[in-house]
Amino acid sequence: MNAIPAPLGALLEEFKAYDRGERTDALIDCADRFHDVPPEVATRPFPEAHRVPHCESDAYVWGVDRPDGTLQFHFAVENPQGVSAKAWAVILGDTCSGQPLDQVAAVPSDVVFAVFGREVSMGKGMGLVGMVEFVTRLARQRLDARVR
Repeated sequence: MNAIPAPLGALLEEFKAYDRGERTDALIDCADRFHDVPPEVATRPFPEAHRVPHCESDAYVWGVDRPDGTLQFHFAVENPQGVSAKAWAVILGDTCSGQPLDQVAAVPSDVVFAVFGREVSMGKGMGLVGMVEFVTRLARQRLDARVR
């Protein structure tokens, strides 16, 4: 099995040491760093093909090819109160962009719970898992395209 991207692994180790309050503070800090998808990548109204299924915060994901063969991930979160989705977009963007595609494709969807905790609501959890699955699917698609 392929390893996950090193920056994501380091973040998971960091979150293991957090209590609930520290976890919440760290996630709010991440959400505060959220930047919407740049206009050179996408503009509203966003295409449905980039919409994350089951996401209550109406998130969208793009993977833009980088010269080194990796992807740069960009996100939009249409719900202004979508703090968790914005935090997760920052985390996925920071830890998966520019990483080997086989490692990005290997990120398990349950990584959400290692970051947000098991007490995340089912609706929120489904959306966050959907964001991971969208990112890993984009990585797999690029890998598959190279094999053909």
